[in-house]
Amino acid sequence: MDTKRFAQECFELDQICQWIDYYSKATGIASFIIDDAGSIVYHALKGSCSQFCEAVQAGFTPLCDCENVHLYGSYQAERFGGKYIYFCPMGLTHWVAPIECQDQFKGAFVGGPVLMIEPEAFLIDEIIEQRIQDHQARRQFKAYMDLIPVVKPDVVTSLSELLYLLASHAASRSYDHYLSHGNQELDADPAAYLSRMRPELDQGLLQNYPIDKENELISFVSIGDKAGAQRVLNEILGYIFFTNQNDFAGIKYRSMELVVLLSRAAMEGGAEQEEIFGLNNHYLNQVSRLHNLDELSVWLSKILVRFTDCVFNFKNVKNKDIIYKAIEFTNSNYMEKLTLEDVAKYVHLSPSYFSRLFKEETGYNFSAYLNTVRIEKSKKLLVNEDIPLADISNLVGFEEQSYFTRVFKKMTGTTPGKFRETRGQIK
Repeated sequence: MDTKRFAQECFELDQICQWIDYYSKATGIASFIIDDAGSIVYHALKGSCSQFCEAVQAGFTPLCDCENVHLYGSYQAERFGGKYIYFCPMGLTHWVAPIECQDQFKGAFVGGPVLMIEPEAFLIDEIIEQRIQDHQARRQFKAYMDLIPVVKPDVVTSLSELLYLLASHAASRSYDHYLSHGNQELDADPAAYLSRMRPELDQGLLQNYPIDKENELISFVSIGDKAGAQRVLNEILGYIFFTNQNDFAGIKYRSMELVVLLSRAAMEGGAEQEEIFGLNNHYLNQVSRLHNLDELSVWLSKILVRFTDCVFNFKNVKNKDIIYKAIEFTNSNYMEKLTLEDVAKYVHLSPSYFSRLFKEETGYNFSAYLNTVRIEKSKKLLVNEDIPLADISNLVGFEEQSYFTRVFKKMTGTTPGKFRETRGQIK
C-alpha cells in the first residue's frame, strides 16, 4: 500500500505520525507505523535499533522477513484483545497495536525493538554463528546488539498498554474520517460485482447452490492462492446475496457458514488449529456489527486473506516467537517447580509438540536447557558466601540438593563446594 492511499482510506497520516513521535520521545523507545502489508510507513526515533535491523538485513542468510514478523504480531494482537508482545527471529522484543477502520485492519503501531532478556540468556552467540560467516561482521553485529536497550518485562507490558490506547484513539479518529470522506473503493467493488451477476440471475442461472465452488474455494485457500480464492468467494457471495435479497439475517447466517468453510480450508493447508479457532472467535464476534452487504463482503474478504496468510506466511516467524517466549518464561521462573507442561501451556502448545519444536529450534531438550539456566544462576549465588550452600539448590529450583550437586558436577566438572572454594576459578 502506498503512503497516499494509506492516509486517504483511514486517517490523516501526518497526524498519526505526530502521535507516534510523541510516544517515542516520551518513552525513549523506537516505534514505527506499518501498513496492511507489513511495510514501514513511518519510523520514529531511528537510531541504534534501525542500525541493528539494517545490519541483520545486510549480513544474515537467509534474511529476516521483517514485514511478515510485524504482520504476524498484528494478527496475533487481533486475537488477544488488540495488543501483543512478540519476538522477532533475532530474539528482539516488539509490541504492536493494530489500527482498524470499520473493523478492517489498516495498519499498526509497533514499538521496539528492545531486549527483554539479557543477551547471554537467549543463545545469541549460537544464532550469530549459524547465520553470519564473516568474523568481522559478527563483531560488528554484536556491537550493535550492545546498543539495544534492555527493558524489564513489566515495563514492556506498560509500553504495550500505552501503544494500545494510542491505536484505539487512532481507530476512533479513523472512523470519523471514514464517515466524512466515504470509502468509495470498498463501496464500489461489491456493487459492481453484483451488477455483473444480475443478468445471470434473470436468466435463471443461479438456481442451485454452487457446492462445487466451495470445493474450489477450499483448494485455493489451502494452496495460498489469494486471487483465485477471492474470485470464487465473490461467486459464492453473489449466489447468497441474490437468493436472500430481503433477508439480511439469513445472509449473515450463510456467511458464517463460509467462515467455517474457510477455517477448514486453512487447516487443510497446514495452519494450526488453535490459531484458526482463535481467529474464528474474533471474527464471528464482529457479525452483529455488520449492517449491509458491502460491510459483510469486506469482512469475509479480510477473513479469507488472514486464513490464507496463516497457511504459508508465518511458520518460521511463529516458531521463533514461541521459542523466545518459552525462553523468557523459563528465565523468569526457573526458581519455581517448572515443568515442560507449564511452559507448553504458556505458549499455547501441546507438551509433545512444544518439546519437539524446542529441540528443533535450539538443539536442546527442554529439561537440559532448564538445568543449564539453573546451574548458571547457581554459579552467581555460590560466589556469595553469605548464602548457605544448602540453600542454593532450592533457590535455583532444584528440589533435592543431591540432584543439584550431580547436575552441577556433570556440567562444570566440579562440585558446588569446590566451585565456592575457588570462587569460580575452575581449572
